[in-house]
Amino acid sequence: MKVAPSLLSCDFSKMGEEVVRIDRAGADLVHLDVMDGHFVPNITIGPCIVSAVRPYTKLPFDVHLMIDHPIDYIDAFADAGADIITFHIEAKSDIDRTIEKIRQRGLLPGIVIKPKTPVESVFPYLDKLYMVLVMTVEPGFGGQSFMADMMPKITALKEECKKRQLNVLVEVDGGVSEKTVGAVAAAGADICVSGTGVFKAKDAAAAIKFLQESDKNLC
Repeated sequence: MKVAPSLLSCDFSKMGEEVVRIDRAGADLVHLDVMDGHFVPNITIGPCIVSAVRPYTKLPFDVHLMIDHPIDYIDAFADAGADIITFHIEAKSDIDRTIEKIRQRGLLPGIVIKPKTPVESVFPYLDKLYMVLVMTVEPGFGGQSFMADMMPKITALKEECKKRQLNVLVEVDGGVSEKTVGAVAAAGADICVSGTGVFKAKDAAAAIKFLQESDKNLC
C-alpha cells in the first residue's frame, strides 16, 4: 500500500515544512486537494500553492481537482509541478478530452468517483487511465467518517482491470486511518490518502509505516 498524505490536514501556515516532514516520514506521494467552491462547498488551494511547495520535495504530486471545469486548469497545474491529475467524472468537462489534455502535458490521468456514483461509470475509460480514485467520504472537507460500504467498488475495479489485463491503480480517499485501512487493503486498493491519520498523529512516520504495511494486518 502506498501512502499519500493529504495536505488538506496540514498546518497551512507551514506548508513547506509540512511537506518536508511527511517526506522524511516515508510518504510515497503528496496529495493536494483543489476545491473551487462550486463543485464542492469549500475553497482550498490553487496552482500558486502547488508551485510554492513543489521545491520542498521530489515526491510525486497527486493533485485531486474538485472543480467544475478541470480541463481549463490542466496547464496551470502541470506548470505548477503536478505529476498525477485526477478529476471527477461528475464534473462538467468532457471526460475524454480532459484525459487527453492531461496526457498531452506528460502527466498521469485519473478519474474520481463520489460515493453515490456507480463504479461502472468509470469502466469505459479504464484503458486510458493511470488511476481511479474512490471517495469514501463526500468530497469537500477533511476529517469525515469513513464509508465502509464503498469497499465493493474497489474490488469491482480491481476485478474489471484484471479481466481486461489493465494495470490501473486504485486509490482511496476519505477517513482512512489505522482503524479503517485494513478494510481498504482487504478490498485491494493500491494507494490510500490519509490526512488527519498522518498529520494529526503523534508520530507521522509510524502512522505512515502502519498504513503501508496494512496488508499484513488485514481485518
